[in-house]
Amino acid sequence: MSVPDGARAGLPLESAKPRNPLSRARIERISDRTVSAFGLVFGLQTLPTALGQLSHLREPWGGVWMIVIFGGLALTVVLAVIQRGVKIAMGVLAVVYLAAIVTWPLLVDDPAAFGADKPWVWFLCSVFTAFAAVAYPLWLAIAYTFVAPIAYGVVRALPAGGGVGVELAGLDTIYAIILGGVILAIIAMMRQAASAVDTAQSQALARYANAVRQHATEVERVQVDAIVHDSVLTTLLSAASARSPEQKQLAAAMAADAIGHLHAAEAAPPEDQSAVGLDRLTERLVTAANAFSSPFQVEVRDVEVHTLPVNVAEAVYSATVQAMVNSMQHAGGAGVQRSVSIRGGGPSATVEVVIRDDGRGFTESEVPAERLGLRISIRDRLAKVGGRARIESEPGVGTTVAIMWPSADSQMPGSTVASALHGPTVATGSEAGE
Repeated sequence: MSVPDGARAGLPLESAKPRNPLSRARIERISDRTVSAFGLVFGLQTLPTALGQLSHLREPWGGVWMIVIFGGLALTVVLAVIQRGVKIAMGVLAVVYLAAIVTWPLLVDDPAAFGADKPWVWFLCSVFTAFAAVAYPLWLAIAYTFVAPIAYGVVRALPAGGGVGVELAGLDTIYAIILGGVILAIIAMMRQAASAVDTAQSQALARYANAVRQHATEVERVQVDAIVHDSVLTTLLSAASARSPEQKQLAAAMAADAIGHLHAAEAAPPEDQSAVGLDRLTERLVTAANAFSSPFQVEVRDVEVHTLPVNVAEAVYSATVQAMVNSMQHAGGAGVQRSVSIRGGGPSATVEVVIRDDGRGFTESEVPAERLGLRISIRDRLAKVGGRARIESEPGVGTTVAIMWPSADSQMPGSTVASALHGPTVATGSEAGE
């Protein structure tokens, strides 16, 4: 069997990664290099102004700030090219730049001689807000985008910053905030899009690997069925032509052997029993939960060390998504609180996933028979792999659907495999009525 592109021999197919994805890592490299180059260009444009204002600053601190900031801009370009520590350097320089703004009144030797010229640090404000957008978490980058321009606006209104008054200082501040906000929004959207592409690629590759395994299993099963068929047919022909005691004894032995083949074929599980990590299933469930117009609150615990058969993971995933869809369709609108809890190693089984809502609820006996969401998409699907679904709902209170694998009162085919894998329990809560 051929191995999919991007997979290495000896590794499980589900661990394979796309060879050239538009990935978060790739976007980060592009952002590092683009922003560092942008910073160096602006730094070179600002350097003549900084040198012209150097005589008005206290020695040696004015020169020290210039060396640190402009040298740091050049250093980030080198680090971005070699991809070593560039985000750390950007984060440190953003702090250094903010310190330069705050201490600017202390650097100016004679505010009267400095005049109304803009401090050279102003021309680098957008550079360092971009550095913060790349280096910091989103919430901290947002805070920096406001703090740095506001700090400059305060300094600009002081005599050491030109004393231009509150109005002009406020306009400079707003301009810097808008420009920094645009840069931050672009970087955040690029990261979000890249992460979504990575997730989609990973799931598509996992599904493809699943299909390849199942196809291989089916081909092997057809081959086994052909062997069994030939064995049984030969036995029947031998029995039909047996006349002597020796021929009848040989036919009986062949029949016993054929029966053994049939028992072995019956015991063999019809689906792929390869193991998949619960953490991989959790990633898919979290992605699905966040994709709804009214996202589910997600809680994940202890999923890193558990595994389950691929066919069980698919059944649990499908049943869980169906339960969430039911909740979205029947529980109510945006005011309904919905949650998903995924837990490994629960008291009643290896894994528990619980989805709840506090929507309108229902009475299960009143669900029309033509609605198959509960019976086919959840209960029967799990029963086929040895699982069980427990549904609790009360009108006006809400709904919880608990999906367990392995079920305490049932065993799936191939129980020896399930036992070896420590089959998981998954609980899901949502509205019924697909």
